[in-house]
Amino acid sequence: MCESKIMVSIICNAYNHELYIRDALESFIMQKTSFAFEVLVHDDASTDKTADIIREYEAKYPEIIKPIYQTENQYSKGGGAVFNIQRERVSGKYIAFCEGDDYWTDPNKLQKQYEALEAHPEIDICAHAALRVNAATGIAIDKVSPADSDTVLTVNDVILGDGGYVASASLFLRSTLFRDMPEFRRFLKLDYTMQIQGALRGGMLYLADCMSVYRFLTPGSWTSKMSKSVEKTKKHTEKLRKMLCLLNEETNFAYDEAIQKRLLALDFNYFLSVGEEKRVLNKKYRNLFNELSLTARIKIILKAAFPFLKSIKKK
Repeated sequence: MCESKIMVSIICNAYNHELYIRDALESFIMQKTSFAFEVLVHDDASTDKTADIIREYEAKYPEIIKPIYQTENQYSKGGGAVFNIQRERVSGKYIAFCEGDDYWTDPNKLQKQYEALEAHPEIDICAHAALRVNAATGIAIDKVSPADSDTVLTVNDVILGDGGYVASASLFLRSTLFRDMPEFRRFLKLDYTMQIQGALRGGMLYLADCMSVYRFLTPGSWTSKMSKSVEKTKKHTEKLRKMLCLLNEETNFAYDEAIQKRLLALDFNYFLSVGEEKRVLNKKYRNLFNELSLTARIKIILKAAFPFLKSIKKK
């Protein structure tokens, strides 16, 4: 790093990431940049050795690693408590994200994204390709890659893509987005709403370079919790529906077609997740149903016709 002024604030939220946090911290330290950056680690009262590992790095890199060690879990309080805490700590012109169970693989990641947004002042957010791996085995599942080459993704692309359209550890955005948030973003503070807000002014700049790893279904992760709770899935779906309606109003229905398609897909995926296969055979979901693989369609038809076949694994 050359310049002393902090240009990028890395937000890293950790909770019981003892098995993974070292990979994340090492991937931050290895970054080769022409500017100074800081790592805002938030340990949310971990009950394993996560905090101890963070302290090792804080002692070794005190000018870079800037942790908070909670004694009481903040996430469980709701209302975006962790987000609000981290937002107040940001001092950089840009913000990069990486949860404690993910990590970066390219030492030039920050520099590439910094240069990309500096060259495109009309764009507020940048993402890149990422590798999705099985958290338990470490085996690659697939690549999170919405395009094959560098491009600008439209607002419609981002709305239709949902939160998993790009990996959270690939996000890099102007910190001004954290200061003036629209109502839909304040209502639901998720990667998805952050991606939408970031894309509203000039789209989302996408780099095809694969520069991070997303560990899928780590124990205790948000995705893992959702997959195990019908009630949480229902509440989350309801919140997403309300958020999309707020977005539609705030943007004067400029993206109404994409939002309506996303609302339809929300219901479709919800019915599948709670075992209501008969509902997705309704003609209004025909296009979504036809986009599934032949194997997936056969399983849905069988489960709808023979409800006792719930033991068949979802594709």
